Amino acid sequence: MDILYTASATAKGGRAGHVRSSDGVLDLALAYPKELGGLGGDATNPEQLFAAGYSACFENALMRVAREKKAPLKESTVTAHVGIGREEDGFFRLTVTLEVSAPGRERAEIEEFARIAHDEVCPYSRATRGNIDVTVKVVE
Repeated sequence: MDILYTASATAKGGRAGHVRSSDGVLDLALAYPKELGGLGGDATNPEQLFAAGYSACFENALMRVAREKKAPLKESTVTAHVGIGREEDGFFRLTVTLEVSAPGRERAEIEEFARIAHDEVCPYSRATRGNIDVTVKVVE
């Protein structure tokens, strides 16, 4: 593979620490969510960061598919819901639900674009395949 771009970020202190990208654009405090026994508050967590990255990447893949099908999207959103829970073996596991919205477009058309984006185009979908349960659904 010919690497076109590499993003780098460094975390210190784990889930209750701090994360910063190599260029300083991302510079955030981290906190355990209350749901995981933490204090929550005005800090992010790895699941939010993953949801942000996946939703942006998937929407771009969706827009690419639509362009290639000669049916560009004028308006669309993708919301990623990243869940974390404990398996029977005691280890944590992630789940993802991607909610795709494209107002004014036929549902079947957007479902097909989303399927192609998920199966073939989005690098996050390709990377998680077989590792994380991902559900893609079209919403109004």
